[in-house]
Order: sequence, then C-alpha cells, then structure tokens
Amino acid sequence: MRHLSRMGSLCLLAALVSPVPLASAEEPEAPQEPAPTTLALSATKTYAGRDTTLTVTGLSGGPEPLPQASVRIERRVDGSWRPAGEVVTGEDGTVEVERTMSRSSGDNRFRASYDGDETHAPSTSGVVVATLARREGVVRLTGQATVVDGRRVKLRVLSRTRSGETVRGDVRVLRRLAGKAGGNGKTWRDVRTVTTGGKGRALIKVRPRADTRWRVVSLGQDWVRRDRSEVLRIDNLPPVAPVRLPRAAPSPRVHVPQQRRGTGKGAHPVVTGIPDGVWGSMTGRSWHAGCPVGRAGLRLLRINYWGYDGYRHRGELVASVAAMPAMRRALVGMFKAELPIRSMYRVDRFGWSAKLQGADDYRSMAAGNTSAFNCRQVVNRPGVRSPHSYGRSLDVNTWENPYRSPTGLVPNAWWQSHSHPRVAWRSRDHRVVQILTRAGFRWTYGNGDTQHFDVAGGHGRAIAAPPARRCGGAACD
Repeated sequence: MRHLSRMGSLCLLAALVSPVPLASAEEPEAPQEPAPTTLALSATKTYAGRDTTLTVTGLSGGPEPLPQASVRIERRVDGSWRPAGEVVTGEDGTVEVERTMSRSSGDNRFRASYDGDETHAPSTSGVVVATLARREGVVRLTGQATVVDGRRVKLRVLSRTRSGETVRGDVRVLRRLAGKAGGNGKTWRDVRTVTTGGKGRALIKVRPRADTRWRVVSLGQDWVRRDRSEVLRIDNLPPVAPVRLPRAAPSPRVHVPQQRRGTGKGAHPVVTGIPDGVWGSMTGRSWHAGCPVGRAGLRLLRINYWGYDGYRHRGELVASVAAMPAMRRALVGMFKAELPIRSMYRVDRFGWSAKLQGADDYRSMAAGNTSAFNCRQVVNRPGVRSPHSYGRSLDVNTWENPYRSPTGLVPNAWWQSHSHPRVAWRSRDHRVVQILTRAGFRWTYGNGDTQHFDVAGGHGRAIAAPPARRCGGAACD
C-alpha cells in the first residue's frame, strides 16, 4: 500500500512536470501594403473661349483600372494653383471633364491628384498644358486721306479675329515718308505702341508734316496670331495756296533747299543776340573788320514765313538793333497777309565775294533769297558801301524783283517788266509795298530797285544809315 502510494506520487509529479499542450490560437495576418496607383492627365487642343476636354486615367497595381476614385483637378491661374473641381473615375478607371480655355497659355495648366484609401496609395499626375489653337488676327487702320499741314489727324485702329472676336493688346504704329522725302520709300519707322481696349479699338492723333504712309502691326498673343494692316496714305496739304508763276518765267539759277517747316503758332518771331555759331559763320563773309556795325549792334530774327509751296517755313535774317522792330513788324505783316517768300537764309550762307567785299549777294539774288544785313559794296558799283552794311535794309524775293545796277538788271531781266499779285511788285499799290510801308519802311528806289526797302528815319548808337542816294543814276543796293 505504501508502495502504491509512492508510485502514485511519482506519477503525479511526472504529470505536473510534463508539458501540457496549449490550445491552438489564430495568429493575426501582417497588414497589406496599399496597391500603388498612377494618374495620367491629358487635354485636347482648342481655341480660347472654348472647352478643352481633360481626361483622367487611374490605374491600380499596374494595368488594372482604378474605379470609383475621387480625383481633384487643379488649375494654374495667375501663378498659383487653384481648385478646378472633383471627379470620380468610372469602372474603367477614366473620367472626362471640360474646362474653358483661357487666352493666356499660363492659365491653361492642369494637374490631377488622388488621396488614396485603405487599399490604394495616393498619386498625382504631371502638369499638363492644354494647347491653345491660335486664331487668325485681323488689324485695320483707318483715317482721313488728307490733312492740312500743322493740323492733327485721327487714326483709328480695330483689332479682331477673323471670327469676329475683339482683340485687346499692343499694336505697333509705323510710318514712312512718301515720295522724295521718303528716299527709297522702304524705310518704316516705329512711331509708338498703342493698346486696344475691350472693344479692340484704339485712337491715335498725329500731326504729319509731309506726305506720309502709315500702317499698324498687331503683336501676336498666345491665342491669336499677329497681323499687319494695309497701308494708309495721308497726303499733307499746304495751308495757303502755292504760288503760281507764269509759264514763261525763268527759274532761279542758284538752288537752295527748302528751309525746315515752321514751328510754334503763326509767324512766331524770336529775336536774340547773335549766337557764337552764327557769328562765326558771319565773320569773314557778311561781317569783317571795318564794318560800321558790330556784333553788339546786331540782332538775329528767326520767323515763320509762307513759302512758294504754300507751307510755313522757318527763316532767319540779321539786322541792326534799331531796325529790328520794323523788320519784325514787316515780316509778321506779310505772314498774316499770306504773302509768300521764296527763301530767307542769312546771306553768309552764300559765302564770301571778293568782288563785293562781303557775302555773295549775286548768289543770294540768283536764289531769290530774302535777306537784310550784309556788310558789302553796292552790286556792280565797286568802292561804294551798300546800305545793307548798316543792317537797316531789306531785300525781298530778289529773283522776281530785279535791281537795275549801273551795268544792267540783276539777277534777271525778264521779271522787270512783269509783276505778280503776291510776289512781284511794280507799284506802291502792291500789298507787299503797303505792308512794309506801314511797318516803317521806304520803298526807296521804286522800280529802280524793286526788291529793296529801307527802314525810314531811325535812331540808335553809331548805326544810323546815310540818307538814300543814287549811285551814278542807279540805286545803291
């Protein structure tokens, strides 16, 4: 019994020490990685203002479609990304959406993004630029065909597409001179750039001083092509009637270029002292040592006059300080009466004449030039000082108004027996003679020196001219 009891104790102990098999437990599965996804985005090409079709294609784990995926669309606007809507892919993993195209390529950039879910990883498409199809631009320039010199003319620009849409943007305005003034006629120059408004229109105000040709060029934009207008011709017309001379009348033997067009309003006379550059040109020509008037006793007059072509030109002459008010009055009076002058260059332009011992009045007269001060001898009367040396005498339109010198008519004989209502006078009743007389001049020698006028009377320091006299039966010009 005691033996059995011991054996039982050993068995019990063995049972306690032996491992006891545990009940089987289900181990948790390792978490699954979300399936990778890809998003592709494409856009159709179209015109601004029309809808581009954006196509989103989602794939999961390779070629398998990504159905029922919520996709965000974003659009680049003014340099920043902005929401452009959300779409859900279909069973084939695709979805289409339409968005209106902007006129700026920079605002037609799109991208798509998918946030993913428990079984699908997020993904983002690349940036896609919806390509703008460019419309054909049409730009037109209209305006009047003629303009009187000195006045403004309005040019109108209209910029549209061929389909009729207005184009707002920059337009270059080009101009070239016509005819002889334009050289080879091929040089277009930029005048300015204007911007058409919301209606595609712009207004330009110009003041052409010659016959000109105009055109505009619209600058290309992302959505519309550039265009060039047809040429607009604008002919510049003279403000007053050009001089019409008899067909038989001879032309001046010396040619001088037309002086530049007038500036300012009206005659716009400006009297100054003699500038250094002008004095340098005068010295050794119209002034030299021994002249009765020096630089301090002279003044320069710049003034507008009506040329034979009917246009205002800017001329200049030199006269004495005391005579200058009368010179100014006379030439302003001729301007107001629209009485033309052929040219008004300072006589030093014609160089030195050894025969006259002063500026070359032969050439000045042969050009029909109007001038005043010239310290020289009387034409064709050697050794006799001309009244012009004192700066108080004025010769006007010398080609059409000859001087009867001791050796004959200068610069031509044809005009001595002819007159003209505007530019050649043979009577004190002529308007030019009357205007100069009212301004303080004498028509000193009448038809003996039709071009010549002297300031009557006068005062001033050491510049008074000698009284009018005859030079051996001829006038002293």
